[in-house]
Amino acid sequence: MVLKLELPRKEILLASAAAVLLPGLAWAQQGAVTDGTIQLPTVSVEATAQTATGPVQGFVAERAASATKTDTPLLETPQSISVITRDRIDAQAVRSVTEALRYTPGVLAETAGFDPRFDTAFIRGFNARPSQYLDGMRLLRTFGPTSIEQYGLERIEVVRGPSSVLYGQTVPGGLINLVSKRPTETPFGEVNLSAGSHNRFQSAFDLGGPVTDDGTFLYRMTGLVRNSETGVDYVDDDRYFIAPALTWRPTGDTTFTLLGRFQYDQGSSPIGLPAEGTLLYNPNGRIPRSRFAGEPGYNRSDVTQTSIGWNFEHRFDDAWTVRQNTRYMHNTVKYNNLYVSGFEPDLTTIRRGSLVQRETSDTLNMDNQVQARFTTGPVEHTVLAGLEYRQFWGNTQSYFGSAPTLNIFNPNYGAYVPDSRTTAIAALRTNNNQHLAQTGIYIQDQIRLGNWLLTVGGRQDWTETRTVGRITRARSSQEDDAFTGRVALMYVSDIGLAPYVSYSTSFDPVVGTYNAARGGGAFQPTEGEQYEAGIKYQPPGMNSFFTASVFHLTQTNVSTRDPLYPSSSVQTGEVRVRGVELEAVASLAEGVNVIGAYTYLDGEITKDTANRGNRPALVPEHMASLWADYRMGEGSLVPGLGFGAGVRYRSSLYGENANVYRSPSVTLVDASISYEVGRYRFSVNASNLFDKRYVSSCEGANYCYYGTGRTVIGNLAYRW
Repeated sequence: MVLKLELPRKEILLASAAAVLLPGLAWAQQGAVTDGTIQLPTVSVEATAQTATGPVQGFVAERAASATKTDTPLLETPQSISVITRDRIDAQAVRSVTEALRYTPGVLAETAGFDPRFDTAFIRGFNARPSQYLDGMRLLRTFGPTSIEQYGLERIEVVRGPSSVLYGQTVPGGLINLVSKRPTETPFGEVNLSAGSHNRFQSAFDLGGPVTDDGTFLYRMTGLVRNSETGVDYVDDDRYFIAPALTWRPTGDTTFTLLGRFQYDQGSSPIGLPAEGTLLYNPNGRIPRSRFAGEPGYNRSDVTQTSIGWNFEHRFDDAWTVRQNTRYMHNTVKYNNLYVSGFEPDLTTIRRGSLVQRETSDTLNMDNQVQARFTTGPVEHTVLAGLEYRQFWGNTQSYFGSAPTLNIFNPNYGAYVPDSRTTAIAALRTNNNQHLAQTGIYIQDQIRLGNWLLTVGGRQDWTETRTVGRITRARSSQEDDAFTGRVALMYVSDIGLAPYVSYSTSFDPVVGTYNAARGGGAFQPTEGEQYEAGIKYQPPGMNSFFTASVFHLTQTNVSTRDPLYPSSSVQTGEVRVRGVELEAVASLAEGVNVIGAYTYLDGEITKDTANRGNRPALVPEHMASLWADYRMGEGSLVPGLGFGAGVRYRSSLYGENANVYRSPSVTLVDASISYEVGRYRFSVNASNLFDKRYVSSCEGANYCYYGTGRTVIGNLAYRW
């Protein structure tokens, strides 16, 4: 029996409406009435300097820490990095981190349509799901990191290119760092409710400010409740989320911020569909975009995520600062679903199998840092030394079983599906305990001589992975170590122009061994190497930022099928991706925001036993996007009225390395309209405005996914 908690939609809306509307009425009643005129309280707005983790007014961030682990201006960061601000996330009304990445250069998002379980993106042609970070610390799960609620984030930072020099094991394409909302010195509050396509109902709040009059203690409390279906039948996206945060500042030089997070998801997942009927011709017609290939009574995805951590910083003087970032996270996953294994000869009836997965995991991250700022003659130094420690303990269980067939064009749901935990044959059952330990030491020096900046860094990592089979009693262990580094040279001119060149490396351990006939040795980590040149431009006096980069990226030690023993793998593969990226972001005083991005990727599998010369999976040649919005100011015809529009283009791509299934190019249009009056803001956003039907990717004969159809979301917010 599966217990599913139903969220009462009417009650959510009524409670949320009261939360939004009543404060406004009370606020209006607080004004003094004189001669029939209501005098409203004065609202003061103070601009504050940006920090690497704090809020940004508008779309243009000036500082970030993800690429250097220091609070560094983007103009002085010799690496490609994009910052997606909170204002930008709100303006586009995205539902997930994945959707927030749509207008980011070098990033391919939504490769499997809208999947509420994960945040999936490819950076410079490489799957970045294993390289997702929250507040600078890696998110770990055996089956991939859980989707992180975007409403709890202050910003999303995408660092492109190898980043192992500061983070240890990462994929060569780059990483995604999610920055949590933190307590603020200025008291504020926000409550909002939204409703939209697919019976989506959501209410949320965000509160913060000083706890004490002297500002020694600050707080932040962010929460959300959502009840929603999706564009695929029987696939839900329900969520409870709460994130408390508390900052203690005993002195002006010491800060301790405690960050908590609880997220509970009740949903399910879309199932890959056959290529015949989606991407390819089927004499029986096209499979509907909303078709669910599973069983409504056998599609469970319950995920609980709990974490507690802190950020500590103490500044001894102008030269020395110490920091410690720590987080403990616990995940529990209960997943039941079916999968498609092929068509019957009639090309109408699909064969299906069942899958049950259970997972529990615990992760401890700790990053200790010492920073020193000093000079040696005319040379300025910012030296960062760190010791990072990571432990992961997990248990994963997978049980594959049989399931009844289904007419995919005229489904008659309700068939009995036996629990594969009791029916799965031994070869299709796994129950493993896994332990991962990683220790890394790193050092980085940001050197300045006049307008010249030289960044040099190195890191040594040691990793150990141990796996114990609870069914087979088999034990295996693997130890790896690697040194990675980065060197970059940049010139920052007085007119805001900053060209740079860089070289960086990465590593990512691979669990596996060669066939016994080849000696059975353990696999080596995959290694990444990148050469990059670029230019950044921040016009003085203008709230805008422009970047352009070219890169040549190679990954070696890629696992590929053993030509002599096909059931095993060998590490003879190599993938090369080179490309060009352009980005422009501007927030103008006239109320105009603009985002523009273009990406060219030239990818090739340069070494492989079967696919040499092919294009890597999910690497389109071209991607381009443009978004602009405008809000009318005081003195205009309708003050507070805003509207925006965006267009996204992605060229054709192959879904797998064999280059059999090619999804055509697609162009999508988004739009928004909003109105602000007083402390209220009402907005309506539409993505894929013209409801373009397209296949996002086909990763195999039975793993094709439609792109997300038209989605409309209306939001009413009250802020104070």
